[in-house]
Amino acid sequence: MNRRHGLTAALNRTPLSRRNWMGLAVGSAAVMGLAACSDPGSGGTSDGAEPADWPSPTGKLDGVTLTFWAAQSSADIPKDVVAAFTKETGAEIEIVTIPDPYEQTVQTKVATGDMPDLAMWQPTTSMLTSLGAAERLQVLDGAPWEANTVSSVLEAGGTLNEHRYAAFVSAPSVMGVWYNKRVFKDQGARIPTDFGALLALARDLKGKGVTPFYEMGGEWWASQYVVQVQLADAAKDGLWDRVNSNQDAFTGTDIQGAIDQYATMIKDGLYNTDIKTGTFDDQAKALLNGDAAMAIHVNSLLSNMAAQTDAEALNETIGFFPISAKGAMATSIPEQTNAVVAFKTGDDTREAAARQLLTYWLTDGYADFVKGQNTVSIIDGVETPDSVPTAAVEANEALSNSVGSMQSLAIANPDLAKNLGDMIAGTKTPAQVGEETQSQFAQLAKAIGAEGF
Repeated sequence: MNRRHGLTAALNRTPLSRRNWMGLAVGSAAVMGLAACSDPGSGGTSDGAEPADWPSPTGKLDGVTLTFWAAQSSADIPKDVVAAFTKETGAEIEIVTIPDPYEQTVQTKVATGDMPDLAMWQPTTSMLTSLGAAERLQVLDGAPWEANTVSSVLEAGGTLNEHRYAAFVSAPSVMGVWYNKRVFKDQGARIPTDFGALLALARDLKGKGVTPFYEMGGEWWASQYVVQVQLADAAKDGLWDRVNSNQDAFTGTDIQGAIDQYATMIKDGLYNTDIKTGTFDDQAKALLNGDAAMAIHVNSLLSNMAAQTDAEALNETIGFFPISAKGAMATSIPEQTNAVVAFKTGDDTREAAARQLLTYWLTDGYADFVKGQNTVSIIDGVETPDSVPTAAVEANEALSNSVGSMQSLAIANPDLAKNLGDMIAGTKTPAQVGEETQSQFAQLAKAIGAEGF
């Protein structure tokens, strides 16, 4: 299912690409093989080397050819930048669309030695580890664009063992509550200040005959967001560090408690009656039409809604607010559409040219990029276009008080969303969700050599 390109690169997703990063299959040999190459406790790159130089963004590169891998959901994102860079430098760059499932396909190729010069990639701990960042990716420490990148964006990911391996080109997605402004106004609803207040509001709306939340249980990949937003405060207090060292677990008080709360919300009828079959498109339509007041999701929901209405109607109808158990802390979740990595190919000229493209993208070429993508700017001095939806701006502002998601902070990415989808379908209990997710996490952690497993 293709979405209209152009609202914002950070928002354009497909359900298939979303499933790709929802969880690394426990039995995937490619994932295990790559992950085993990168010890999460090793500290730094395999040789400690940093890029030798950062070339001028428009220096001539006649005769240099680069390969750029992207997913079906991100292949259009670098096109205009690459075209402009090619015109300026004389380099030739081939953008190759890798078939879905993107992440698994890339990992399999890289494991066999087939590597591009650059690739769109999810800049999270688990996904950088699974790619063998220390051995296979160029270190981007001290890049000329780093000082001008919004600090909340840099803090959202891209690093492993205190080295930067991924360059953000757009703002990471944020988990939170997308709501219908008209429903809120009609019902006299106020923006909740914590998850308890959110539940109180939901019960009040239900009592007035309004469906509080819409969940797309028929496409389980979004089911994890309700759980993860509840974990933001605990994550800030080191939850994922404890899980990573086997001192806490998905069956522990915080995560299992969030799973249980989600199950209670469903049991109490705070969701759409067709929760087991509801789809991504159904969710977008329900929120736009006011058939539901809220949906807990990420920026891709806004992209879907934007594809179904015009900009004026979207701004009049849809808003965003962050939520967490104890307050209004957002949960960031960078995706492969948000960032680029550069590979160690062994060819010094091509490696330098790859760094040069990243520099051009985030300096000389960035103003045109944000206009073309109609996206929020992450570079100081480059203005966000007025045409960017207000809800997207609100979500981006929430990054200033945010914490990383499971994907960002955990060393492995189990199938939490799939297991929650099974809970919605009635084939798993909340306890079984916690138990199976923990079992998957432990297997993945052990495969990458994490201590304590």
